[in-house]
Amino acid sequence: MPSSSHQIPLPPTPTSLLPAATTTESESQHKCKKLKLHSSYSITSPFPNFLYPTPDEALQVFQILSAEHQEPNTFTLRPSLATATACGEVSNVLEAVISTILSQNTSSKNSLAAKANLDARFGRNNFAAIAEAPHADVVDAIRSGGLANKKAATIQKMLRSIKDKHGDYSLQHLTGGKSTAEEEQKDDGEGKKEMTNDEIMQELIAYDGVGPKTASCVLLFCLGRDSFAVDTHVFRLSRLLGWVPDKADRVLAQAHLDLRVPNELKYGLHNLMIKHGRACKGCKNPGSSSGDCILKTYLRTKNKTAK
Repeated sequence: MPSSSHQIPLPPTPTSLLPAATTTESESQHKCKKLKLHSSYSITSPFPNFLYPTPDEALQVFQILSAEHQEPNTFTLRPSLATATACGEVSNVLEAVISTILSQNTSSKNSLAAKANLDARFGRNNFAAIAEAPHADVVDAIRSGGLANKKAATIQKMLRSIKDKHGDYSLQHLTGGKSTAEEEQKDDGEGKKEMTNDEIMQELIAYDGVGPKTASCVLLFCLGRDSFAVDTHVFRLSRLLGWVPDKADRVLAQAHLDLRVPNELKYGLHNLMIKHGRACKGCKNPGSSSGDCILKTYLRTKNKTAK
């Protein structure tokens, strides 16, 4: 009798028997809200009169954090940080989206473990097997990452939606575009214009469970685009630095900062702010001036100079 630890793989479920990627009225309304919000602030900040950070301020913070965390003081190279791996620094776009979903509301260690378990259970990038599997099997595979029931449902529904839309479990059509205005107008040689950042963002956030932060991470880490993703650490430090208004939530903060942070700083600054946010105990409370934090020292020096 075979060992109970080795499961006999079941034959794949015929596509015609798979549950359809149905969308509830609430989900449809949420999708419309996401798309409308992105469309409203893709070229104009939600806070057009809030002129922070300036390019110099963003560069100063980048240099301070580079020195503090002993990262290369450069913004032309993309440093290899654990955060990037957790957020989808891989060549397969759909794998990057799934990795980023798994990274939501958990540590890099836990999300990487969940992804490794998912690969071991179904095979790396065997998206059909994941989509066709019983929900409970996917939940079990990614349990170590937390919120497994919700994340499994999001991943399976997204995979089915992609299959329904494109006829395959693939988002590789998103890889051919450029990020500059000049390059965006170039023809790809086959009579089709390459996709802009805005077009890619709109496609990604149209899927349930994929928000602006997840889509921005895919743009930044997988597609090599200039995009400034705002997670909980970046948001907290941005508030500490006075880079966003008090009334800003994370979504509006990302829309604002993506337009204010210079493109060449986006990758490095995103990673460094996350690294600092995780490591520094002194900046955990943005409203307090106490606690040893290199950014609080920078702010005190900056305020004295301004007087």
